[in-house]
Amino acid sequence: MIKKKKKKSYTEAYAISKHIRVSVHKAKRVIDQIHGRSYEETLRILELMPFEICYPIFKLVYSAAANASRNIESNKSNLVISKAEVHEGGTVKKFKPRARGRSYPIKRRTCHITIVLKDISLYEYEEYKDYNNI
Repeated sequence: MIKKKKKKSYTEAYAISKHIRVSVHKAKRVIDQIHGRSYEETLRILELMPFEICYPIFKLVYSAAANASRNIESNKSNLVISKAEVHEGGTVKKFKPRARGRSYPIKRRTCHITIVLKDISLYEYEEYKDYNNI
């Protein structure tokens, strides 16, 4: 007896970026602005924001959209950011020399960012319409 494998229908595409040299708090204020928005609107917002973290997030959203168009075969105009998360990564620890032979510790924080895009043409548009008004 031969078993047939069921083909999974994926509706989400994601991209993960690890060890970005920005603290979690600085990345979180940008991620909060783009959560729940459409793909095109997100790219416009990230281009105009003056923060350093915007460019890595821009590349990450662009990568997630490329994954969606390749894996799900969805149109980029139908994509919505369903989940955007920032987690704390490792800390790079250094020592800086100070006066009188002492040292001063420097901690460089890093973060991990996850962006999940959903194709709204497969779902009801009404779910996301109310979510953008929050």
